Amino acid sequence: MELRDSVVVVTGGGSGIGAALCRRFAEESPRALVVVDIARPGAEAVADEIRAAHPGVEVDSVMVDVSAEGQVRDLVEGCIDRFGGIDLFVGNAGIGTATGIDATNEQWHRIWDVNVMAHVYATRALLPHWQERGRGYLLITASAAGLLTNLGDAPYTVTKHGAVALAEWISISHGASGVTVSCLCPQGVRTPLLFGGSDESTEGELAADVVKMQGVIEPEEVAESVVAGLRDETFLILPHPEVATYEQRRAGDRDRWLTAMRRLHAQLTGD
Repeated sequence: MELRDSVVVVTGGGSGIGAALCRRFAEESPRALVVVDIARPGAEAVADEIRAAHPGVEVDSVMVDVSAEGQVRDLVEGCIDRFGGIDLFVGNAGIGTATGIDATNEQWHRIWDVNVMAHVYATRALLPHWQERGRGYLLITASAAGLLTNLGDAPYTVTKHGAVALAEWISISHGASGVTVSCLCPQGVRTPLLFGGSDESTEGELAADVVKMQGVIEPEEVAESVVAGLRDETFLILPHPEVATYEQRRAGDRDRWLTAMRRLHAQLTGD
């Protein structure tokens, strides 16, 4: 996919990876770029920055809670009405819990709604439009945790696995009708999700320590990988290439991989 003259929508675009994606996409001269975030000030700040740097790109900012299907549907329909279509929809909004299996039911439901159901809602709204046009591109931001496991965050791991599975299902089921899907699976990235500094729980520290020890990259590096992946229409976009090796080892001998992960868990926790 070439981004020039395209209409691009990015959720979670007010900070972190989403903001870096918006800035990098703008360099490719899309026709329109919609920065979406649950925090209006963040979305507006990123949009203002891009307008100043790229006056030829039409930029809008929208406040949306992606866990609310009606708001996602209104976002999609509003962009189609305004711009005549959506070429690339980036489902990037996501949250973590820094908890284990004892996360509250409310935490489990909330993260499921944001990390999985938001992609379901977007796809439901986008598919009729894309099937009529015969083309459309969906990028789902998952995580290396969706291919492997995040030791310190059970709900995050489970929902990111769900996001990867959903992306695969959409690609298989609707690829023949012109819908292209990519799934972004980075490891540690210098974002508020990893370096927010607000969680002092044991599980929270473990979740952060595990990804930090694997090597942290900048959001801008992720954005470069995404642009290259979109150009090649690669399903799995891996800013940390070593994740492919880890996944192959996991699939090749699951018992051995689990043993190694238990050893790592014990090393980090002292258990």
